[in-house]
This record gives sequence, C-alpha cells and structure tokens, in this order.
Amino acid sequence: MKGKVYGYIRVSSTDQNEDRQRIALGKQKIDPKNLYIDKQSGKDFHRPEYRKLVKKLKPGDLLFVLSIDRLGRNYTEILEQWRILTKEKSIDICVLDMPLLDTRHGKDLMGTFIADLVLQILSFVAQNERENIRKRQEQGIAAAKERGVKFGRPALSMPSDFGRIVQAWESKRLPLESALAQCSMSQSTFYRRVKEYRGQKGLASSGGLWYDKGQ
Repeated sequence: MKGKVYGYIRVSSTDQNEDRQRIALGKQKIDPKNLYIDKQSGKDFHRPEYRKLVKKLKPGDLLFVLSIDRLGRNYTEILEQWRILTKEKSIDICVLDMPLLDTRHGKDLMGTFIADLVLQILSFVAQNERENIRKRQEQGIAAAKERGVKFGRPALSMPSDFGRIVQAWESKRLPLESALAQCSMSQSTFYRRVKEYRGQKGLASSGGLWYDKGQ
C-alpha cells in the first residue's frame, strides 16, 4: 500500500525562507495536516514538530524538504537524520532543490552510492557556509566596534532634574514609586543610575544630605 506524504519546514529568527518553503512544498499537494513547521531561534534546536513528524512516519512514507540543511544544523546531524529516516524509519526523502537526493529513484547500488556521495558533499557545504556566515558576522561586528559603533539597547537618558529627584527620594520627600515614574525607569535601572550619578559628581549622602566625598 502506498504510504503517506509529509512535508517539513524549518525556519529560525534569522531565516526568512518560510514562504519559499511553503510555496515549494505546496506544489507537492501535501495534506495540510501532514505539514510540520518548526520556528526557532539560532540557539534553540529542539524542533518539537520534527520529533512529532518522525514518530508519525511509517515505512513507505515520503517526506519532502526544500533543502538538505532543513534536516540538521551541521554536517554530522544531517547525515544522522538521513540515516534514521531512510534506514530506521524506511521512508523515502525528496530534497526539492537537489533532484539527485530523491530516494524514490536509483535504488540500485550505483544510485545509492551517488545519492550518499551527493548527500555528504552538500551536508559539508551547508555547514561550511553557515560557519562562514558566522565568521563574517563576527568580523563585521569587530570592525564596527573599532569604528565606535555601539551595539545593544541604547542607554536610557536621565531626566534633566535627576539630581533633584534623587535628593528628594533620599530625603524621604519623594516615594520610590514616584521617583521611578518621573524618571521612567525600572527600580534596578534607577538604583544603577543613582550609583553612576554619585560617581560622576563625586558625591555621597548621609541622612538625606549630599556632600562632596573629597571634603
């Protein structure tokens, strides 16, 4: 009996290929309930939908993916997932952007050899390209820092009357909640800015009174 047809899509926060994958897999007339999609950050590779998919697969089923790197994040993992799917689960895989990686064809010894060879080459290329992208990003960030470019969330500016607000708070004339509201800061940020402010002014306080620490 002919097996079921499935599709798998994986995108990350930096990968905007979901539409491209959907369009490509949509042409295969896959039942929507058999289409599994994982969205993840770059550091998260748990892939809950992929794990559900693998559990559903039965011998004779067919799985479509757009590209080979959808199966794993590195050379070793891609090869391992290919082995699990084709050997342990006994399903067919069709990689749409690489016709040679279609296990429905060339099931003789030569066909299998060619497919395995192409798989290993493409897996290596996919991992190598990701590593090159990461290196280029690191080099770009390092170069930008040398030019004085600041990364991360911009520092929250202090109100012009920050000193007055802090003194009123220190002297108990202004509740902490009101001080936070006037500064538009969280409690931890407010405390940090107070410490920075004291350091910049060379000031300390005692009993709500400010004095010069150098005196």
